[in-house]
Formats: sequence, C-alpha cells, structure tokens
Amino acid sequence: MAGASSDSLATARQELDPVLVSGGTQLASELFTALAAVDSSAPLRRALTDPSWSVERRTGVVGSLFGSKVSEDALRVLTTLAGLKWSRTRDFGDALEQLATTSVAASAERDGLDGLSRLSDELLSFNRAVQESHELQRALTDPQAPASAKGNLAERILGNGSAEAKLLVRQAVEAPRGHKPVDLIRGFVDTVAERQRLWIAEVTVARALAPAQQERLAAALKRLFGRDLKLDVAVDPELVGGIRVQVGDDVVDSSLQSRLHDLQRKMAG
Repeated sequence: MAGASSDSLATARQELDPVLVSGGTQLASELFTALAAVDSSAPLRRALTDPSWSVERRTGVVGSLFGSKVSEDALRVLTTLAGLKWSRTRDFGDALEQLATTSVAASAERDGLDGLSRLSDELLSFNRAVQESHELQRALTDPQAPASAKGNLAERILGNGSAEAKLLVRQAVEAPRGHKPVDLIRGFVDTVAERQRLWIAEVTVARALAPAQQERLAAALKRLFGRDLKLDVAVDPELVGGIRVQVGDDVVDSSLQSRLHDLQRKMAG
C-alpha cells in the first residue's frame, strides 16, 4: 500500500484507535464479515473508493448496506474508510483487514505485553506446524474444501489457543484473499508487533545505567505513558544529551528539552 492509500490508512489508524481498542474481537468479527462483502463485489469496491464521488455519496453507500447490520463502532470504521482516498479499489479491503487485525491485537493487549506476546507466539507456532506438513498445507488451501472445514482444521492445529488467535487463523484459512494462509498470518504478526512496540521503551544512553537508575527511569516512563514498559537499553557514548527514549513513534530526546530534563531529573532522584 502506497501513496494516498498509505496516508489514508495512517489517518484511519490514528482516528479510530480508541474504537479499535474498545471493540476487541467482537468488532473485529464484524469488520471481517464486512470485508467478505466488500471482497465479493467489484461494484461495491468501486463505489466505496471512486474519487469522482463525493464523500457523502460514498459514506451513504456504507450506511445503506451496513447501517442496520453492524454495530455503531463497525459502522464508524466503515464510514471513516469510505471518506478517505484510496489509490486502488483493493486498498480499501486491505485497510479494513488491517484495522480488524488491530482490534484483535488490542483485545490481547488487555493483558499487556504478555497478552500480545502470547498471541504472537500462538500465530507463529501455527505457521510452523503448517509449514512442516505438506499434507496440512494442501488441506488448508484446497479450493474444493468448504471454508468452514478449513477453519475447523485450523483451530485443531492451533490447539488450546486464545479467542484472538482462533479468530485470526480462521480468517486466514477461510478468507485468504489471494494469499497463502501462512503469509497472511505473518502479516497479522506484524500488526501485533506494532502494538508490542508501544510496550517497549528503546532507551539509548551515553553511559550504562545503574540498576537504581533503571528503576527510576521505568517509574518515570510509567508516569509519562501510563503503563509499565519493558526497557531495551543500549549504550552510545557519542549520544548528545545523555539519553534518548523511543516508545512506538513517540521520541524523547534533545529536541524535546522539557520532557528530557524531567526524565533526567527523576532519574537523578
């Protein structure tokens, strides 16, 4: 995804994050169902992405088709996407798939970094099991097999997995959208990893931190970001300012003097 579509997806992620976080797997299920409808109809995809149509006309299509069938949160996601610009008609569906996956990851995130790590491990374990068996690969990609049968097989392979992992593996094998299921799941893992980054503070310092300094830094970052973060500390003697912290896309460095000085003051005790 590039150009206007990439910008639109970034806008949708930022605007819809509170909805995706609160919606969890229930919202994701609705979005995946809507995705199936979008994928099944080329005229619908064109209607939702046609730049010659006004925003009101495109969002009106969403309301008429989905308004009575989905929750308010799902309708908001679909309406938001319809109001944005897309370089290709397929990009609308790709964005919808990514937002649904983000909602699943956010559900796992309710258990913090451990929940996200567990989901990632479950998905990667599923992929390893499939890749080690040609028989399983054939069964999960058999075009003659009913989608539900492939979904049931995927759940058996997963074993005693979480509700989030079950939803994603079923989606991957029942509606791979032209991809191999294992490739689609790798994309799901990447989306989970984006959420994991929000729980990891990448810390670069000019000198190694003593244990007490790390504890004070962790406490300061918790107050700043509102959650316990895992510290990943690296030493760079040439670092100007003594410390640089990155959490997701949020950076604390010499360009943000007030926050940097506050952290250094708190670390110094």
